[in-house]
Amino acid sequence: MEDCTEADVTRLLKIVPEFRKQQALRYSHLFGQWTTLKTWELIMELIPGPTDSVYYGPNGKPYLTDGPFFSISHCKTAVAVAVDSEREIGIDIESIRHADEALIRHTMNEEEQALIHNAQEPDRMFTRLWTQKEAVLKARGTGLVDELPLVLSSLADKEKEQLQTIVFERYILSIFVCKPCL
Repeated sequence: MEDCTEADVTRLLKIVPEFRKQQALRYSHLFGQWTTLKTWELIMELIPGPTDSVYYGPNGKPYLTDGPFFSISHCKTAVAVAVDSEREIGIDIESIRHADEALIRHTMNEEEQALIHNAQEPDRMFTRLWTQKEAVLKARGTGLVDELPLVLSSLADKEKEQLQTIVFERYILSIFVCKPCL
């Protein structure tokens, strides 16, 4: 994935809907264009029927006019797509990232901060918690909110069961499904 080419981008520009082309072309760098286009190619492969009619919720979350719920994410080493026919869904994938103390204090509650500081690999723990928060927020369609420290602690027990995280060598992926999302 890190070695995408102009030919890859050109091929994808020919097959994705116009709105996605425009989104991709906002990026000046090739990789940003490719990830924007590639995630939509995956949507087109996963969802039968038209994927060119999209509308946006009040906070910018995209929805297919006549399709299932979906979520997309990308980072420097991966792209991820999640689809659910009945429930709101959110997915986030991130490369393992270093978090400075100011970012930890701004985004994590006291319990999460302790988990990070006591972890054998604090950067992995930070990235894990970050992807979980983003997956929940994407499913809810709220975008990043000021209450980031409260996102995970505010989940009900049944909601916590719907949050899954997979840790890979170079990145972490979290997915959250909910019915209904608040």
